[in-house]
Amino acid sequence: PEPERSGAKTMEAMMANAAGGAAPPPAPDNGKKVDLSDKVEKAGCYARNESSAFPMTNLFIGDDRLGCKSDADEQLILHISFMEFVKVHSIKFTEFNRGTDPEMNPTKIHLYVNRENLGFEDCDDVDPTQTIDLTNADLKEGADPILLKYVKFQRVTSITIFIEDNAGGDITALGGLKLFGRTVATTNMNEFKKQSQ
Repeated sequence: PEPERSGAKTMEAMMANAAGGAAPPPAPDNGKKVDLSDKVEKAGCYARNESSAFPMTNLFIGDDRLGCKSDADEQLILHISFMEFVKVHSIKFTEFNRGTDPEMNPTKIHLYVNRENLGFEDCDDVDPTQTIDLTNADLKEGADPILLKYVKFQRVTSITIFIEDNAGGDITALGGLKLFGRTVATTNMNEFKKQSQ
């Protein structure tokens, strides 16, 4: 047991050094992939065919029992707007209410980058940036995020998520949504939009 103990001490020492307050603050674009939730511009987000009782805003709360549901049928559009340019590396969809209604799980999702005001008809006419086929396993809380075609998600100001189909339910339900990546620069999109007007 003696070598193990010294190994543990060495690991503790390394962790203490890594956590030391001497490290400079990270640069805005340090290559580290982070949860982009705090870069979402809530005022620029919208959904089409969402249930008023289970709106899109629930997806960012972190409680899969609230979540977002479609209203009239299984299709749902979620538009996520960012405060600044971001690079999106991966996306995590979480099942609604721990998967108690698996037929409501989304199965086919199309992603569109930097497309504003897409409606259901537009989704039929515009080629998606990427299409994702989801399984029940992909939607489990502990499952890894879905990797995106990173080269196509480099200067993202918005992502439109079109849930085209589900596992057979009348409506679609999603428990949570997270996007992972990094900022491109410290460009505030509100300032950028003001200057371009």
